[in-house]
Amino acid sequence: MGIEALYRRPNTSRKHAAHKIWPYLLREQKIDRANQVWALDTTYIPMARGFVYLTAVVDWASRRVLAYRVAITLESCHAVEAIEEAFAKYGAPEIVNTDQGSQFTATEFTDAVLDRGIQLSMDGKGSGRDNVFVERLWRSVKYEEVYLKACSTREPLRSTGFHNAVT
Repeated sequence: MGIEALYRRPNTSRKHAAHKIWPYLLREQKIDRANQVWALDTTYIPMARGFVYLTAVVDWASRRVLAYRVAITLESCHAVEAIEEAFAKYGAPEIVNTDQGSQFTATEFTDAVLDRGIQLSMDGKGSGRDNVFVERLWRSVKYEEVYLKACSTREPLRSTGFHNAVT
């Protein structure tokens, strides 16, 4: 019927026209060990007033959340902080896979990955299944924590319950 709610929705995967898009490298790739491929993605968490962004670094093979950031803006610095934390704790993977969002195509983020000799892979446009493990994490976090425990500020998101849902 084409009926949909009329409200502003955050778009976490909006491309920046001037940023380079990297090819998707995981097709036909056998991923069978930790630290081989990491995936990053950003989602929004609805709040009583507005929303915040949640960015996570996930190991593709183990499905472990390596690092995450909660932020009120969708800037590349938050993705860089998350991946830098993961590098410090776990070393460097062979490939980092993201979507084509401007926070991941920004020079600040791509340099943080490429300067370490890591290959950068990006999902194709409209290919939500390419990053299915992070999308599954978002579903779990939202349905098991966020939607059940509505927050009015971002401070409770840093509390034990939310932290345990992400890690």
